[in-house]
This record gives sequence, structure tokens and C-alpha cells, in this order.
Amino acid sequence: MRWEIGLAVAIVIALGTWLVWGPFKHVGLPPARPDARLIDFNLGGARGALELVGEEAAATYRLLYRNGTASDVLSEEEIRRVLPPAVLKEVRTRIGNVVFRILNITGWGSLVWVAIGLLGQGAFFGRMLVQWIASERRRRSVIPEVYWWLSLAGAGTLFVYFAWRQDIVGVLGQSTGFLVYVRNLQLRRATGDRIRPRART
Repeated sequence: MRWEIGLAVAIVIALGTWLVWGPFKHVGLPPARPDARLIDFNLGGARGALELVGEEAAATYRLLYRNGTASDVLSEEEIRRVLPPAVLKEVRTRIGNVVFRILNITGWGSLVWVAIGLLGQGAFFGRMLVQWIASERRRRSVIPEVYWWLSLAGAGTLFVYFAWRQDIVGVLGQSTGFLVYVRNLQLRRATGDRIRPRART
């Protein structure tokens, strides 16, 4: 197997991670104040970030919108008129917790859903790895049956995850593959198509 392929995969993963968590995360927002902490929000389709500076009762806030506008600076008392105490507590917990910020979740219970999403992605990685190894062994492009089973498992798991995230792009992307995966498994069963081991020479 060629190491260049592994390097290319690592570079693409690093690029994707940088695009998600890097400088483009808050593109379009007005400049934040020094020492500000940001948490993303979506209010009726208006996206942006809640900016927090300071701690507890001395904290001040602003709503920063993706269109470049921002609210006035709001005191603790003023933000409590906008956000109920339970929501404000949740916001502070998320801002203070690096795991919540990185995974874009609001509580520890959401880690279960993230794990489901990672399992689905792991199945898709597994299918690619299995197909790659099988092809390298045969010295030609082949698709073993387990590839389609991993595809089915990955699509089902990610479908559930994207539905929880309410991500229509992900839901549509995973739902369309089901028929293809199932049909390929049916065709393999009907034709008895199996990858036979290479004869030793």
C-alpha cells in the first residue's frame, strides 16, 4: 500500500477540521471585544454568536449577527430579560466547557448522539479501508461484500444522527444510499458473486 494515500487522507481531514474549527467558524460576525468568549446561536434563522465578557454578575453580553451587525452591550440584568435563567446557565456551562464547544453540543447527554455519529462515520471509514485492502491484494479495483454491509450500517447510523441534528443535507445524503446498498447486496446474493482467494503461485 502506498503511504501517499494515507498522507492525502490525513491532509484532507486536517483541512476539514481547520475549516470547521478555524478562523472561518465566525465569518461575517463583527469584531469581538478583547477577552470575549463566543457561543453560536440560531434565532429564527438569524445566525450569530452570543459574546460574553467577564464572569457571573459582572459579565456583559452582545449578540453578534452573521450579517455584520451587533446588539448594544447588555448587562447581566438586561440579558436575563432576554434569556431565561436555565438557558443562561446552559450558555455559561457550554462556554466554559471546551468539549461542548468543540462538539457543538449543550450537555453531556448529547455525547451519546455524537458517539452514534462517530460510529456511523467509523463504518464508512471501515468500508473504504476494507475495499482499499481488498483492491491492493488483488492488484485491481474490487468491492467485497462487507463493503456494502458497512455502507448500510454507516448510512443507517448517520441517518439517525443527522435527523437528531436536524441537518436536512445529511439526512438526504444518507437516505438516498440505502436503496443502492441493499440492491447491491441482493445482486451479489442472486449471482453468487464472491471474491475468490487468489491461487498461490
